[in-house]
Amino acid sequence: MTMKKEFYSNGKLLITGEYVVLDGAKALAVPTKFGQNLIVTEGANQEIKWTSFDSDGSVWYEDIFPFRDISRKDSLEKKASVRNTLIAILHEAFELNPDFIYQSEGYHITTQLSFPRNWGLGTSSTLINNIAQWFQIDAFVLLKNSFGGSGYDIGCAQNNSSVLYHLENGKPIVERVTFDPVFSENLYFVYLDKKQNSKTAIASYYENPKNDLAKTIDKNDKITLEVLNAKNQQEFALAIEKHETEMSAILKTETVKESLFPDFEGTVKSLGAWGGDFVLAIASENPTDYFKEKGFRTIIPYKDMVL
Repeated sequence: MTMKKEFYSNGKLLITGEYVVLDGAKALAVPTKFGQNLIVTEGANQEIKWTSFDSDGSVWYEDIFPFRDISRKDSLEKKASVRNTLIAILHEAFELNPDFIYQSEGYHITTQLSFPRNWGLGTSSTLINNIAQWFQIDAFVLLKNSFGGSGYDIGCAQNNSSVLYHLENGKPIVERVTFDPVFSENLYFVYLDKKQNSKTAIASYYENPKNDLAKTIDKNDKITLEVLNAKNQQEFALAIEKHETEMSAILKTETVKESLFPDFEGTVKSLGAWGGDFVLAIASENPTDYFKEKGFRTIIPYKDMVL
């Protein structure tokens, strides 16, 4: 009988706490109905045959990794590439559990996304969590050793409910919370079609001096709880607007509403890395026509996006 193992991880959206979550602030994040799976079957020749499918069924990446490249990691080219990224992740996984390489003849791996790769719902976080499940290692440690980042996305990958996430002395604290707004039919996610590189975005966040980090974190945490506990759409929109204003001041950047949607009747909030991927729109009337007229074609109602 051939071995076949299948793993799945949820995608993510960060509702509050972008950037400051890196410094220990509390973030509210939601897992999405979209995600990625990873299927492992037996292979041969002391190598991993790797195939990655996009949501439309097309192969977006295919390669072969000899075990020695994974265990030694010295075959890495200087330039950034999917191959380098994958070898780096697999090498760190190997370091945490070498038996998976030493006690195997080889593997065939296929990964399949259920969302378009450029949406930014967590192509790498779902992959890292899947590889961690396969290697039976801690996904947060694997993330830290390979990609870096706060880890809130791993919290979403592993949980089917919203999470309140923060770092305490560098350790991830994941608290499952119920975030099920009664006004969710007035919430929409709009894809900006600008892939934001989170590494670059994080670097520019760190370039801006923080006057009083403790105060900033305290403000963020209060707003995050206001967002989480909002009783109605008005309270929610008010807290979201407050959050945008605070982040705008920290990042020294216009809010997404100021820069793209100044005439929108409602509230718009950047999610995750500012300037890319999805925004959250809060509107009393369905805003699909408004966004389509502005040239944004992907508008997803809350209930179709959030798990």
